[in-house]
Amino acid sequence: MPRLNCPNCNQGFTTRPELRVNTFISEMAAQFRLSAQQKASSSSSEQQAAQPGEVPCDVCTGTKVKALKSCLVCLASYCEAHLEPHLTTSVLKRHQLMDPVENLEGRMCTKHNKLLELFCETDQMCVSMLCTVADHKNHEYVPLGEEYEGKKAELGKTEAEVQQMIQKRRLTIQEIKHSVELSEEAADKEVAEGVLVFSALKESVERSQTELIDTIREKLSKTQKQAEGFIKELEQEISELKKRSTEVEQLSCSEDHLHLLQSFRTLDTAPPTKDRTGVRVSAPSYEGTVVRAVHQLEKKLSKQMKKLLEVELKRVQQSAVDVTFDPDTAHPQLILSDDGKQVKHGVEKKNLPDNPERFNQCVVVLGKQSFSSGRFYYEVQVKGKTEWRLGVVRESINRKGNISASPQNGYWTICLRNENKYSALVRPSVRLSLESRPERVGVFVDYEEGPVSFYDVGAAALIYSFTGCCFTEKLYPLFSPSLNYKGTNSAPLIISALNHTE
Repeated sequence: MPRLNCPNCNQGFTTRPELRVNTFISEMAAQFRLSAQQKASSSSSEQQAAQPGEVPCDVCTGTKVKALKSCLVCLASYCEAHLEPHLTTSVLKRHQLMDPVENLEGRMCTKHNKLLELFCETDQMCVSMLCTVADHKNHEYVPLGEEYEGKKAELGKTEAEVQQMIQKRRLTIQEIKHSVELSEEAADKEVAEGVLVFSALKESVERSQTELIDTIREKLSKTQKQAEGFIKELEQEISELKKRSTEVEQLSCSEDHLHLLQSFRTLDTAPPTKDRTGVRVSAPSYEGTVVRAVHQLEKKLSKQMKKLLEVELKRVQQSAVDVTFDPDTAHPQLILSDDGKQVKHGVEKKNLPDNPERFNQCVVVLGKQSFSSGRFYYEVQVKGKTEWRLGVVRESINRKGNISASPQNGYWTICLRNENKYSALVRPSVRLSLESRPERVGVFVDYEEGPVSFYDVGAAALIYSFTGCCFTEKLYPLFSPSLNYKGTNSAPLIISALNHTE
């Protein structure tokens, strides 16, 4: 038979006792309560009433004074005056006091009308002593205080975790704000540099335009001066001829035979005129003037563009990463160096496991490093090669059989074929016209912004850019030295060492 305990004094019983009210204790408590009321009534008028949000004394009959403690046995809250019996009477001293709280009835078991002083670990709820022999029989219990300490420790741990999460998020906010500040500074710097560049270009265009206009006007002025000289001479000759015409007319009207014959001799002398046959003032030729001016401007712009590309190349080189070959992806005929930095095509096909990562027909090897955010850049030496292919690919590409390389299939690559045919592998492929033969190619990718750009490092020239790319997977560098045609393409591809400050 289970042992029963009194919920107040904790005395044990083998059979359930019949609970009775202790009239002596009850009357004594009533007397103390009455005495306390009478004692407090005289001073309650001097004390301030409980303010909103404060627990009022349940005993005060007039002004409800702020409670000092609540009794879990009496289920009442007491001010300083009415609390005195609980501090002086031995029976009341046994009662459990706590900081004042409202709704003390909520701390009682609604079924047994007893104090909730145990915690049922089986049902995870607060119970009274009588609940342990009824609805929660044979369950595991602990005192509320013990469960309170455990839960308080958990709350402390949770609070520490929450504070740590808050701190992490605050740091993330600071990092984001700092990133925005850096972006704003970079944007301002880029705008300033752009304004300088375009101002210089505008000045060059305006200067070239002025020079073109001056050249045309100079030609026109020369023609005008030549024409003015001719006109002046001709007008002078006309004046002389008019004078002679007047003399001839006057002589022809003379009836003096002797005078006419004597004067006629002077008319034989020709006036001081030049032969103007074929004299023309041709309009100046402006053929090629504008073309030459634009060509000169193009040279200036090309120089400016080269400077800009040099600056851009230095900037992307700040994103340099260390890349090595992944032997698990290499075609069996590729020969890799021990340091994973050089690759070339060999004649013999090595006996390697055909794992899912390995290319089994295309002579390709991928980089061991993958990238799924930010920017990265690396350089590859292609000197001495007649064919090669470089770029980046997404992780899920097909690696078996013949492969059609294009952005749609996850390939962003360029290639050299037949010594001088450079192409960007898109659909259809784009033929690239390069001023010089690259010996070292730089590959730059901005994962978030999307461009995949290829540079001729030696010439500081942009070879090609894939733009508007959208990446959702890991990206891997791709390298293909192409086939070794009896030694004509035997040079290896070499991943170049690159300092971040280069």
